[in-house]
Amino acid sequence: MRLFTALTAIVTISTTFTGTTLPLQAQLAPQEIACEGIYAQHLQGFCTNKKGTIYWSFTTTLVKTDQQGKVLNKVPVGDHHGDLCYHNDKLYVAVNFGRFNDPEGKADSWIYVYKASDLSLLAKHHVPQLIYGAGGMAYHDGHFIVVGGLPESLQENYLYQYDASFKFLKKHVLKTGYTNLGIQTAAFIDGHWWFGCYGNKLLKTDTSFQLLRIHDFTCDLGIAEGSKHKYLIARGTTTKGKGCTGRLLSATFDKTKGLILQTK
Repeated sequence: MRLFTALTAIVTISTTFTGTTLPLQAQLAPQEIACEGIYAQHLQGFCTNKKGTIYWSFTTTLVKTDQQGKVLNKVPVGDHHGDLCYHNDKLYVAVNFGRFNDPEGKADSWIYVYKASDLSLLAKHHVPQLIYGAGGMAYHDGHFIVVGGLPESLQENYLYQYDASFKFLKKHVLKTGYTNLGIQTAAFIDGHWWFGCYGNKLLKTDTSFQLLRIHDFTCDLGIAEGSKHKYLIARGTTTKGKGCTGRLLSATFDKTKGLILQTK
């Protein structure tokens, strides 16, 4: 989780038409949304409220922006805040204060809950099942799925399922072979689960977490749902001595490639 690359996400954009603000869920245009500012550490993930607000996790800073990427609020957070998701006016962030990817399971994994309106901390939930480090999460149909690190000795990935109160329900095993440092991001989109990994690997499963496909697509900095077959994929830059940035690119679904970035 200490590396940087790209992840995916979907956001609902809105526009003003004859004085009325209309959601563009079905008409997400090819574009780039750059998060305002430069941050000390790299982008881990993002999510949206599907109403034009975007939330970004830059490892030690949570950022709230409008749909153009203009900062509305930001708060410092503990190292390491990973990928996040939005549900019921709250942000849920996968957090690890221990060691990632340690074969002896030296992680200290948590879910931190923030109020979406002002980014104030509301609650903390210990998730000790993620012994290799909680790094990403998503919500769907009353359940949270939390993903994270992986030692090099393991040839499968793990998905940890919790109810809405973070009672542990089940560990799902994905026979993926080793993916670099495990799974970085997660989202439920268009009836399927998507999991982004370092090293240009995007995992796709059905609702029962049966592995359907491993696509060669970079999606390790954030993915979320917008309109049908419309996605936003996160990208980031890290410049030594200057800091890190994040931006979102539009993508469409492709049966063979998984996702394809749209060009202007």
